[in-house]
Amino acid sequence: MIFIIKATTNKEDKAMEMIEDRAIKKNLNVFSISHPHGLRGYLILEAADRESAEEAAYDLPYVKGIIGKTVTYDEVKNMIEPKIEDIKIEVGDIVEMIGSTFKGEKAKVTRVDKQKGEVVVSLLGASVPIPVTVKIDNVKVIRREESEEKKETDDKNKNVEDEKEFKLSDEVDLI
Repeated sequence: MIFIIKATTNKEDKAMEMIEDRAIKKNLNVFSISHPHGLRGYLILEAADRESAEEAAYDLPYVKGIIGKTVTYDEVKNMIEPKIEDIKIEVGDIVEMIGSTFKGEKAKVTRVDKQKGEVVVSLLGASVPIPVTVKIDNVKVIRREESEEKKETDDKNKNVEDEKEFKLSDEVDLI
């Protein structure tokens, strides 16, 4: 059974540690406890029965109580499982800042963290390159740098064209 525990905001980690310690010390049927990213003031506790969950969380600092009804896994699945979105920003792209203190500035992407939804960029207008971490939502791709494979293919095609041109000029000289 899955229970939602109300905890003091910004003290969820401390409350989680105390619940874990009590569950281990008293050998309770508590299987897991989690603090999902973005869910402030709440913990998710999995236990065999309501008594084990209440005993694990009862009368602890930073724990305000257990919410009355149990929830199903499907209801909390999107909070627990990390979702990796298909992000179209790559290292080397030139982006424009659209929603931060650097609004309107252009920057080059140096690192992409898809799990956190953040990119590290280096501002192009700055005299000294400073890495700045911003959310992906706050940047817009303006120009994409060509990939290495495309550059190599273009170079090979150019070399083949140069060879053809060279052969044609040799034939012209012979006539």
